[in-house]
Amino acid sequence: MSKIIIFTDGSSRGNPGPGGWGAIIAYAEGKGKKIRELGGGEKSTTNNRMEMMAVIEGLSFVKKNIEGVEITLYTDSEYVKKGATEWAYSWASNNWRTKANTPVLNKDLWQKIMELMNDLDIGMKVIAGHAGIPANERCDEIATSFADGKPTKLFYGDAKNYYVSLEVRPAFGAGEKGKIPSRPFTKKAYSYVSAIKGVVKIHKSWAECEARVKGVMNARYRKAMNKDEETNLIKEFTHR
Repeated sequence: MSKIIIFTDGSSRGNPGPGGWGAIIAYAEGKGKKIRELGGGEKSTTNNRMEMMAVIEGLSFVKKNIEGVEITLYTDSEYVKKGATEWAYSWASNNWRTKANTPVLNKDLWQKIMELMNDLDIGMKVIAGHAGIPANERCDEIATSFADGKPTKLFYGDAKNYYVSLEVRPAFGAGEKGKIPSRPFTKKAYSYVSAIKGVVKIHKSWAECEARVKGVMNARYRKAMNKDEETNLIKEFTHR
């Protein structure tokens, strides 16, 4: 069975307000691996709906284009994860009413997510948002670009040419039952390392690193927890 990795994120400027969603899909095609970025937006929406739309569009792409897959989907939304894997089933059995007997918000999107997940082999994991996980940061960049009405260029092509790491590093910590904690970054970073066109720089803060790489094609960046990690990242980025 083919294995797929999906990263998703959503954003809104106001709640409600203009919003956008972004997704990254990594999958096998022929003898190689492909990366497909997806993005879209709405003029008046909420952050939760955009988080959900990213999941819907990512899974819809898989169901339309790829057969027999095992999916790992990463989201930084506890609302999406718990809703899709726990709450939605209780809501559906209760005629889409909450325990307080009020109508469930975003019923239309929950029903779509349940429909898509029904015959897919999918594991959904929560990761920390805005914490330096490259693919999550890229999804956020896509989402916010559509929310702002200035869509970024979306990548589609060979994985070897993709400029964003899809790694969710072990240093981020895997939690109970394979879940990745939504707040694993209790330890302060030693530094952040970025590379643009072969020029490597070391940053003392994520804000400083983000200011350099945000919106720059082919930029690479990673969090270092100690001097050895920093040295290894410099070597990795220099010899790519």
